[in-house]
Amino acid sequence: MTASELRTWLQTEESKSVGWKGQDGAARESVGHASGRRIVTLLGRRKAELTDDDYAHMRKVVGYVRRHSAQEPSNKVTSRWRYSLMNWGHDPLK
Repeated sequence: MTASELRTWLQTEESKSVGWKGQDGAARESVGHASGRRIVTLLGRRKAELTDDDYAHMRKVVGYVRRHSAQEPSNKVTSRWRYSLMNWGHDPLK
């Protein structure tokens, strides 16, 4: 997803409704949603501006997308699976 597409997606109710929100579920924002906001920021930076922490986050994103892409459900279009992956910057339908 482009930074613009991801930014728009993160504003939707579907985006905010999925993902892990802490052990007790009390967190206001899921881990994936927070990651999506960080990805938007990273996509706006030049390569020379990226830190080691930024690269570590990108590796985390790649790992998440690989693991969860393997769990493809029968209904891909409106599934929580797709919405969660989109929070991490990957639309499996593209």
